[in-house]
Amino acid sequence: MYPTLFTTPGLKAFAEELDAERGRQLQKFGDQRHPDGTGSASQQVAAGAARARCHVAAEQGAMAWQHILDEEVREALAESDPAQLRAELIQIAAVCAAWVSDLDRRPQ
Repeated sequence: MYPTLFTTPGLKAFAEELDAERGRQLQKFGDQRHPDGTGSASQQVAAGAARARCHVAAEQGAMAWQHILDEEVREALAESDPAQLRAELIQIAAVCAAWVSDLDRRPQ
């Protein structure tokens, strides 16, 4: 369907599914424009708490995808600079790709 652009295992399939879902969203809702709604003091506090939970889970050997994704989402919500917000959103997408890859490699 797409030219070979991806070298990371599983990323091509993830990108194709993401593209299909994005197409469904565009068809259903159109091209949406909304304010970011990020960067508040309470969001910054929540990001710090998520980082701490992730750190504790890692120290205890109890790291789960939930911890990683929560930290990345909270960091994005805490960001007010558009370039930094974009970078955080890319990190969220990458964590989602890694989590999906992990799910796909698990035994049925």
